[in-house]
Amino acid sequence: MTKQNNRIGIWALAAAAACSTAIQAQETDTTVVRIAELVIDPEQLVAYTTAVREEMEDSIRLEPGVLAIYSVAEKDKPNSLRFFEIYASDEAYQAHIASPHFKKYVAITQPMILSRKLIETVPVQLSAKAR
Repeated sequence: MTKQNNRIGIWALAAAAACSTAIQAQETDTTVVRIAELVIDPEQLVAYTTAVREEMEDSIRLEPGVLAIYSVAEKDKPNSLRFFEIYASDEAYQAHIASPHFKKYVAITQPMILSRKLIETVPVQLSAKAR
């Protein structure tokens, strides 16, 4: 396992453990977990952060199938962001990417993103504690 993959695995586990709302038990065969790694143009980071916060808040508020979305920045590289997303099913994920608020986010932020890597995952164990 490479050092970067190890960091991604540790980050994903930490993000799941830090969930602010208890995630209802899901069948692991239907739950979709996605990780995205984005590098944002540093000059547009404030605008990007504003747009992504709005999109994340809308997704959680409006879409029952969006169970959790986390966004973190690397400590020494604030324009290097990681997203950890949990959806109830593939249908919920497909509904999310077809939603008006997600399409708006993509249109606004596409020129701000220098690179994007999407990582498909298979949930092993998803645990959370309500705060």
